[in-house]
Amino acid sequence: MFNETYKLSNGVEIPKLGLGTWLLDDAQAAQAVRDAVSIGYRHIDTAQAYMNEVGVGEGIRSCGVAREELFITTKVAAELKTYDTVTQSIDESLAKMDLDYIDLVIIHSPQPWAEFREENRYFEENIEVWKAMEDAYKTGKVKAIGLSNFLQDDIENILANCQIMPMVNQILAHVSNIPLELIEFCQKNNIQVEAYSPIAHGAVLDNAEVKEIADRYGVSVAQLCLRYDIQLGLVVIPKTANPDHMRNNADLDFSISDADMETLKNVEHIQDYGEHSFFPVFGGKLK
Repeated sequence: MFNETYKLSNGVEIPKLGLGTWLLDDAQAAQAVRDAVSIGYRHIDTAQAYMNEVGVGEGIRSCGVAREELFITTKVAAELKTYDTVTQSIDESLAKMDLDYIDLVIIHSPQPWAEFREENRYFEENIEVWKAMEDAYKTGKVKAIGLSNFLQDDIENILANCQIMPMVNQILAHVSNIPLELIEFCQKNNIQVEAYSPIAHGAVLDNAEVKEIADRYGVSVAQLCLRYDIQLGLVVIPKTANPDHMRNNADLDFSISDADMETLKNVEHIQDYGEHSFFPVFGGKLK
């Protein structure tokens, strides 16, 4: 699985499987990066808002693999909506991780978390944010730029006002919650979709229908969920600090049948993520 990549619209290759680091502190993130890289991972996903970029950077420097063999993603904090604050924040991410460049930087959300999916869509502000992203890309600080949590009209706003097309949109996408229309729109516009929380924060693990399908393939529910997203053409970035889970999540050498893919597309929507129901990541805002 580790050698499989998608090609972004600018030719950069992104590994299909990455390691998510949400809710890990610096020390945990550094160790998770070292463990993941030793297992074979080459794609690490962090964010300014995770407050662990220093730890991720330490893990990168101490993992024993050359920097250019790794694919590192971070995200501009959702609250930053001006050209200058975004430019400064990208420089701060480079400094915190002690990197010469970042492989992918994405806008964490079209709106500040406290106003997520509310009336103010921040269309004008996001055009300014995108200009800062484009300039970071042009100067070589960033190898690819993209979006996260952007809906179709959010993306259309960028497409109508950009010099460089977004290369990625990272969204919540898992069995029981797959925004197929948004995914199709992104794919038509050569925007690679990444799935965060591809195992639904574990909420799908107890689903009897999904477990029955996983049992037939002789795999775990987590493996089935990751394989499902990959067969939809998505990048998956399951978060874990457990090396056993890292290995399990990477053991995806099987194929889900078309019939089972259709069944999984129609699994009843999960409403409650339990302790992870605060969404998105910060501000305590319920989904």
